[in-house]
Amino acid sequence: MRAVILGATRGMGRSLARELALRGDQIVILGRDPEELARSARDLEVRGASGEVHTIGCDLTQPETFAAALDEAQERLDGFDLVVVTAGIFATQDELEADRELTRELLTVDFANTVVFCEEARTRLLARGGGTLCVFSSVAGDRGRKPVILYGAAKAGLSAYLEGLDHKFRSRGLRTVCVKPGFVKTGMTAGLKPPPFAGEPDAVARTVLKAIARGKPVVYAPPIWALVMAVIRALPRFLMRRINF
Repeated sequence: MRAVILGATRGMGRSLARELALRGDQIVILGRDPEELARSARDLEVRGASGEVHTIGCDLTQPETFAAALDEAQERLDGFDLVVVTAGIFATQDELEADRELTRELLTVDFANTVVFCEEARTRLLARGGGTLCVFSSVAGDRGRKPVILYGAAKAGLSAYLEGLDHKFRSRGLRTVCVKPGFVKTGMTAGLKPPPFAGEPDAVARTVLKAIARGKPVVYAPPIWALVMAVIRALPRFLMRRINF
């Protein structure tokens, strides 16, 4: 498989890139830090990626970089059939309530700019007859909850967008995989108290890789979160007001 990954330098994105390398896929990684990209590329090459792992500058805060980055990735790989987006930003609800600029940045990056990047990827995949667009959303978007009001709103919008893509373009060969991680122990969640069922990046990556292979439109990782969120979605509103989950 020929894969383009935005967000492969850390956390779940790095783990997923390593899984793709281990099976010998051709990989191009996108990101904004040249040094981190170079280190990640060498790591993936050592782990078995097919050929040289190319790095391309692409900043999720700067939509003007998206088209050129994907065009270069197409040239490097002679076309691609998998685009993975794990990049994004996170802040706690308290931090966001105290900082309007941080709120604006998070909502813009995690929803608007991610959708714009996906649209660039979508058009290129469809132009070649299809492929897979795998994007990391979150269980935070499954229902409005006190601890993740703003972050959850961004992820809810992203999940709805990905579902719409699946409805419209699956028949044309575009397989959309919306990944909904629960709490995963990464640098993004450092300093937060892990809840029950907290996941590890490598285990999440293996779950996601299976979903990509099957073209599964929605995958919860760790899988137990599918059950957890089914319960949360079923709770009446008056009860949701009383709990802090």
